[in-house]
Amino acid sequence: MRSVGRMAELVSFAVPTESDKTLLVWELSSGPTAEALHHSLFTVFSQFGLLYSVRVFPNAAVARPGFYAIIKFYSARDAHRAQKACHEKHLFQNSPVKVRLGTKHKAVQHRALALNSSQCQELANYYFGFNGWSKRIIKLQDLSDLEERENEDAAVPLQKQSLKFFCALEVVLPLYGCRSPGVGMAEEPLEKLEDGPLSFLMKRKTTQKLAIQKAVSDAFQKLLIVVLESGKIAVEYRPCEEITDARTEEELQDLIQKFPRKFYFLH
Repeated sequence: MRSVGRMAELVSFAVPTESDKTLLVWELSSGPTAEALHHSLFTVFSQFGLLYSVRVFPNAAVARPGFYAIIKFYSARDAHRAQKACHEKHLFQNSPVKVRLGTKHKAVQHRALALNSSQCQELANYYFGFNGWSKRIIKLQDLSDLEERENEDAAVPLQKQSLKFFCALEVVLPLYGCRSPGVGMAEEPLEKLEDGPLSFLMKRKTTQKLAIQKAVSDAFQKLLIVVLESGKIAVEYRPCEEITDARTEEELQDLIQKFPRKFYFLH
């Protein structure tokens, strides 16, 4: 188990897969439904930090009736606190539950999976506050080929036509003086036009929105939240994507001295 004391934890805008951010909860009673247990678990464990997911499963057929759950935090520090506070406690049921950190195992290293736009915004709201960041659209360009198709042979199959939008924007953290650019492209096929102009306009709006969402996610991938032991928050800007593990305060200070323009602290 990696100690999180005297550490500066780095929280990335990526799907958490590390064992020290994952809790296994078992000895959950068979009385409530899985949906009710999900609600109870979320209510209890979200008190310790922002949750990425809560998943509830029935016990194996060879075990006694009941459920177990897998809970993922964005922060390893939050997961450690939750495990210590909740293990062997009754929480919301008559019998105590058991809580353990995920088991470490050697696995093939894969590129971190980026959070989607809504997840990025939820994480940003949690650490920076609802008014602590904003997005500024620089360019939203229609790359659809519909007009070109109209001038070509009418025999061109309709299913080849599509709506396509490109978006360039920047995520702005005004209190940190930090800006992170992002780009995104979305394409939706047009299979039929008999749905009418209203359907076309709705699909056009949806494609625009999807391009913006992809650009927002791309911009957040270049940011890394640095949670200092004191609880203060800093931001690291990484033009080149590279997910990194937690560093000690001393290592972080060395990095700040070497690359001062990459780090942004609260003004």
